[in-house]
Amino acid sequence: MAAGSGKSNGEDSGTDTSVPQVEVRTLADLARVAGVSAGTVSRALAGKSLVNTETRERIQALARQYGFRPNQMASKLRSRRTGVIGVVIPLGHEKRQSISDPFFLTLLGQLADQLTESGYDLMLSRAIPDGTTDWLERITGSGMVDGVLVIGQSDQSEIIDRVAAHYRPLVVWGNHREGQVHCVVGTDNEHGGRLSAEHLIASGARRLAFLGDTTGIEIAMRRRGAAAAAQDAGLPLTHIPVALANAEMGPQIKAALAMPDLDYDGIVCASDLIAMSALRVLYETGRAVPDDTQIVGFDDLPLAAQTMPPLTTIRQEIGDGARVMVEKLKSRIEGEDTSSLAMAPTLIVRRTTLR
Repeated sequence: MAAGSGKSNGEDSGTDTSVPQVEVRTLADLARVAGVSAGTVSRALAGKSLVNTETRERIQALARQYGFRPNQMASKLRSRRTGVIGVVIPLGHEKRQSISDPFFLTLLGQLADQLTESGYDLMLSRAIPDGTTDWLERITGSGMVDGVLVIGQSDQSEIIDRVAAHYRPLVVWGNHREGQVHCVVGTDNEHGGRLSAEHLIASGARRLAFLGDTTGIEIAMRRRGAAAAAQDAGLPLTHIPVALANAEMGPQIKAALAMPDLDYDGIVCASDLIAMSALRVLYETGRAVPDDTQIVGFDDLPLAAQTMPPLTTIRQEIGDGARVMVEKLKSRIEGEDTSSLAMAPTLIVRRTTLR
């Protein structure tokens, strides 16, 4: 080979000389390359905070450089974990309510993002108790999940409490009550209901109604807060039970608001979806919003700003709540205790109220 031909430095050999030609198949191989123990490599690849940030990032970069993928199945077998979190929606009192409900989809999407970022897969279950009491135990005792997130308590708080007494990795979106066993993340629903009614009263409403089925604890507390505000102002508040299932909601609202002796000028709605249905009924019956009737929703879903007129509502911090739920569940999986969290609601004023 002639000197200076360029072949002696590997330029034409087709090999990549930027990566040392070391075979990395196991944690031990990667540990030797990184100059640390195999345990440190394992913790770094799992994102554990026990490994300092600089070392963790260096090991993760080396793993990418060498195309190293840990044997996840073997790791799960050793740790006795599945890498799967169950997400359950109990429908004890609203059996016809669908997972396509905008609130469920919004919270479910946020939870899915948080779980994915934490390295978990998600297993979704829509549970309809129908008189059974073991619907949650079938999931927690299945051996298929490392923990369970429950979206809503429905009328199943006692059953959730019973399971939480012996199954630790369980976190619920819902309403916290004194003496409750299960760990809850959610909104201060009573305060949210009070904010709704107080805003309507301050905007001039004097004939108030609350639309929503109070069988579930969250909506019951929203009504309780609204009723307390009305009582403080010396005003009546009529409760009109309205289902959360979309097929039933519209006809129930239409029948209630069509009654000639029930001329409400301020309506507190248990959800944005109920408020949107009420908006449609009022439009169809020729009543202007907010001039004739003012409406406040609850949730502040993305759709709330798109109604005509845009909906005044109570915001639940759904994204923050999902993040906290996953953080608390991860802590409970590791055997730590966690307390419940009731987040403060926020009044979002748009154009379905006069102020």
